[in-house]
Amino acid sequence: MPGEDEDKRPSAASSARKRRRVDEIFGDVLPDTTSDEREPGRRSPDSDSWYLENRPPHHDR
Repeated sequence: MPGEDEDKRPSAASSARKRRRVDEIFGDVLPDTTSDEREPGRRSPDSDSWYLENRPPHHDR
């Protein structure tokens, strides 16, 4: 029946509540901006560039 599937779907308010609850528990998983929205010269602190720039000299051999 066409109305049965609609009854099983959560309401928008219920979905929003669940999402807020998950965010409270786990925090924000995704950054507020994507890499293409950031300045091209700046890299995030979690990138490998810091490790490459601060690599000890004996690793170059």
